[in-house]
Amino acid sequence: MCHGFTGGLTDMNVQLNNHGARVVLAALLAALVSASASGQSASANSAAMRRIGTVVVIYAENHSFDNLYGMFPGTNGVSQATTEQKTQLDHDGKPLTELLVFGRDGKPDARYPRLPNGPFRIDAAPVNRPPTVIVPSPIHDYFYHIEQINGGQNNRFAAMSNVGGWTMGYYDGSKFKLWQWARDYTLADNFFQAAFGGSYLNHQWLICACTPVHADAPQSMRVRLGADGKLEKRPGSPSANVGAVQVFSDGLGGRVTADGWSVNTSQPSYQPSGIPPAADGPRTHANPKGFKIGDFDMGQPVPVQTAVTIGDLLSAKGVSWAWYAGGWNAALADGMQAPDAKRQVIYHRADGSPNFQPHHQPFNYFANFAPGKPERARHLKDGSDLMADIAAGSLPAVTFYKPAGVDSQHPSYTDIMSGDAHIAGLLEKLRASPQWKDMLVIVTYDENGGYWDHVPPPQGQGWGDRWGPGSRIPALLIGPHVKRGFVDSTSYDTTSILKFISKRFDLPTLPGVRANAGDLTPALQP
Repeated sequence: MCHGFTGGLTDMNVQLNNHGARVVLAALLAALVSASASGQSASANSAAMRRIGTVVVIYAENHSFDNLYGMFPGTNGVSQATTEQKTQLDHDGKPLTELLVFGRDGKPDARYPRLPNGPFRIDAAPVNRPPTVIVPSPIHDYFYHIEQINGGQNNRFAAMSNVGGWTMGYYDGSKFKLWQWARDYTLADNFFQAAFGGSYLNHQWLICACTPVHADAPQSMRVRLGADGKLEKRPGSPSANVGAVQVFSDGLGGRVTADGWSVNTSQPSYQPSGIPPAADGPRTHANPKGFKIGDFDMGQPVPVQTAVTIGDLLSAKGVSWAWYAGGWNAALADGMQAPDAKRQVIYHRADGSPNFQPHHQPFNYFANFAPGKPERARHLKDGSDLMADIAAGSLPAVTFYKPAGVDSQHPSYTDIMSGDAHIAGLLEKLRASPQWKDMLVIVTYDENGGYWDHVPPPQGQGWGDRWGPGSRIPALLIGPHVKRGFVDSTSYDTTSILKFISKRFDLPTLPGVRANAGDLTPALQP
């Protein structure tokens, strides 16, 4: 399931993923459902938590806390960073002479000025890129991220990035609509992404607090590390004073660890997937052999996963829930076309496309939500269904919402303000809903998007493990029972959401949920 479990359960999960032992999964689920900890019950019975009847999680994309909220009053923002945290080091451990922004060729991009070594405003001189424009997307892979954090010093972000010094940029977010929601309710300034790296792995951690298994991944998908445990650099990889780092494990390589854990963007075995169906296979499934066109290789799909998810636990307890995704219905139809058909929705960036990202749909990787199963139709829904359910006051008790790519705030394929308007508009609809009176809305981000943040992720017993936590990300807690105008500095990570849901609805806690992560109740009114 995830690093840090007892050996027996970890071995069991590998067996499940390799052999699909449904009987063992059922036994494990039954054991989890029957488990009851006295500490959980005491917290779950708290008056503050019991006032919450509907939990809504809105999962945006790819920004660190400092990048969006580093200037928010009263928080641990950019101005609190130490000189050591702000000063970026080259690969040899020496401070960079300046910050360079690299283009697609890995060389300095003449469209951007050379900058002093340290954080800088993206939306001010001399860069002058307002949040209405599309900007570069820093690499945010698992192994890169670990090196960027550099044991908590956070001083290798520029050196270990495809865009160099761009990683150090941040905005004055006071013009964001979400900034005002943060002012009115609670902003958490000590909330960390659950796992190192990117969207794919952190979406998995949002629903199961676990890392997917890909035990039989081909060597071409596995990482190549040096004797020091870091990404092995190619001969001639330049100083960050000259160009972007070059490693062997780029592109397809590095998606799977040497011991068979899937950590970087990989595709599901079910449609919608970035891998088309096989010519002689079911249209509902991705080609198990993978997909390659020219030099672009998607690799093999991730084997169907069988770990227990928060959805399984909610269903077993009879608690209603759903995962709503912008563009889901269109992407599903798109993915089930013939292998040689041109896809119009999945990863398509033409005007009017939702730019659907299959690796942002974590439940679609799991056997319990396979095509044809009633659980799939019952719980995996389109974004239009969310809007209808909000208006009707019929949202399930636990609601996850994934905006489509165009509304997600993801750098490189959308701008910040489009997603800001979309999410703020959704919050207005929720506030007007009949269910608002007992609602808690959590607006957070999957991961930092490769952007620098100065606060070191928590480590130590009950916190850090092989998988994370990673960098600090924004998290807004909104609702009638949330503290108003409050900055919550409790230590949280993405698994805190699972902890809250589990306590509120008297579920067993998934083993990967970190023991020392807060449960979000400090943000609630007593």
